Amino acid sequence: MTPGLRATALAKTTPAEWAVRFLLGGIITVCTGLVAHAYGPTAGGLFLAFPAILPASLTLVREHGGRRAAADDARGARLGTIGLAAFAAVVWLAGARWPAPVVLATATAAWTVACGVAWWMVYGRDAA
Repeated sequence: MTPGLRATALAKTTPAEWAVRFLLGGIITVCTGLVAHAYGPTAGGLFLAFPAILPASLTLVREHGGRRAAADDARGARLGTIGLAAFAAVVWLAGARWPAPVVLATATAAWTVACGVAWWMVYGRDAA
C-alpha cells in the first residue's frame, strides 16, 4: 500500500458532507477549549492532538469508499499520531531552550521521520 491522493474524490463530496465535517470539527475544538479552560493548557494540548475532523471524515469515507477504505484511513491516522507524539516531544524538550524556528524545523523533521519509520514498519517491509 502506498499513500496517495485522489482529486476525483473531492468532487464526490457534497456541501452537506462538508458541513458535517465543519460542525463536528468545531464541536471537538470547542470541547478542547473547555478542557483547556477547566484543567489548563497541558490537558487542553493533549486533546488538540486529536484530529478534529477524523470522526466525520471516517464516517464519510466509509459511506463513499466502504469499510475497508475507512479502516485504511484510521490506520493512517494512527501512524500520523506517532508523528504528532514525536513533534510534541521535540517541542516539549527544546521549546524553552532553542530559538522557535529551530524548534519548529526540528519538530517537523522528527514528525517526518517518525511517520516514515512507522509506515515502513507497518507496510514497507512487505514491499521490500
